[in-house]
Amino acid sequence: MLIVVTYDVNTEDEAGKKRLRKVAKVCVSYGLRVQNSVFECNVDESQYKLLKKEVIEKIDQEKDSVRFYNLGNRYSSKIEHYGSKNVKNQEGILVF
Repeated sequence: MLIVVTYDVNTEDEAGKKRLRKVAKVCVSYGLRVQNSVFECNVDESQYKLLKKEVIEKIDQEKDSVRFYNLGNRYSSKIEHYGSKNVKNQEGILVF
């Protein structure tokens, strides 16, 4: 299933900047960055649970926010993209 993760981390202090890097690092391990604070993650149900848990543990819920959009398995018709930054197809094997 395709999960879109978006987040807004308050970076007014060093702790916020550190949280931002940690959230991005978690998201990179599950998917592809499509915009600065937006990731597309093609995961199964157990990976989705871990992704959510790890990201939520990294944020300060008083200052930051995160949203998870579950587009399911038939997501290709739900996504339209215009402009630069084409993202590679996530189906199949990804090699980093």
